[in-house]
Amino acid sequence: MSMDDQIDPRGVQRNRPEHVDALASTVISVLRGRQVVSCEGLRQFVLDHMVRLTLASSGFSAADLLAELRGHRLTVDAIIDLYVPATARLLGELWVDDRISFAEVTIGVMRLQALLSEATATTGFTSPTEEAELNTLVVVPNDEQHFLGASVVAGQMRRMGCDVAMSYDEDAATLTTRLMQGIPDLVLITCARRETLESVARTVQTIRTAAPTGPIVAVGGAMKMKEKDVIDLTGADIVTNVAEEAVAYCTKRKISQKFL
Repeated sequence: MSMDDQIDPRGVQRNRPEHVDALASTVISVLRGRQVVSCEGLRQFVLDHMVRLTLASSGFSAADLLAELRGHRLTVDAIIDLYVPATARLLGELWVDDRISFAEVTIGVMRLQALLSEATATTGFTSPTEEAELNTLVVVPNDEQHFLGASVVAGQMRRMGCDVAMSYDEDAATLTTRLMQGIPDLVLITCARRETLESVARTVQTIRTAAPTGPIVAVGGAMKMKEKDVIDLTGADIVTNVAEEAVAYCTKRKISQKFL
């Protein structure tokens, strides 16, 4: 990021050139009209800044943005768990409102992915107890393209001490081979749209066939449906968007099986 494009800790832009990119101006004018997000403790001016940088036509540095966010006294956990997903949602809203193109959304998400990788590399992982340690697999099934959310969940679970592997758009044969090489304790499948639930159901069936005695299968994502309906349609064990809930459910099941 250039010296002409810096923001001080108070969120005030310094040395701003007279000519401002039209896209950035439009985005900021839209976002400034939004109500400050308070329920999760998010600071709107930080979100505005993240959106502007992920859409900027000039170069982007994930390391520089991470340093700026840390300068705002944000924890790495907050950046990964709150600010990256919130920025991605804002990009999606701008696209739905026809204020940015699909290409711009794609570039913005790729930059957020780079920020996520940079932040994850700096965080420490919890050393799990023997009882709590879980081998997990995060699956982005066929017909899904929401890799960023899956990466956020994977990062959360690693910080809880889980061993995490990723599966992106693998066909049934490839996923079966993966499972035959090592059956995880927990599989989390992302589902952003109800239209892809059929693909999720096929993925769950592949898992059940390859590993009849396990693992626990959790489904989560942005789709808006009742938990029971998702379970009935997919055959999953649990539906949740909270990594801690999936881990707790699986850990409880794993411990109870020791006494059977």
